[in-house]
Amino acid sequence: MTEPDIIDDTTGDYDRLETELVAQDRDAVRVATGDVDERSARRLVGELVEDDVVTPIPDQRVLVHEPSGKPFESITQLAVFHRGWQAATDVDAENN
Repeated sequence: MTEPDIIDDTTGDYDRLETELVAQDRDAVRVATGDVDERSARRLVGELVEDDVVTPIPDQRVLVHEPSGKPFESITQLAVFHRGWQAATDVDAENN
């Protein structure tokens, strides 16, 4: 039996390519939360209030994320939290 020619062996190249493609897939699936500016946060939270996902408590100046029960004083923090929460919920639904 002949040994494979080391020059023609592309196993290492294939492994590196496969690793890179898996990393790119993971990056594409992940939700970017660092790019939430105040304007987009206000728009998202407004939609969440309309959909009864977020309840404002005006006298305490707090917004409550109903599915998780977490209170927030910052619209931006709430928007970032909700995006991450929704992504985690979507992944859980896919795995079940």
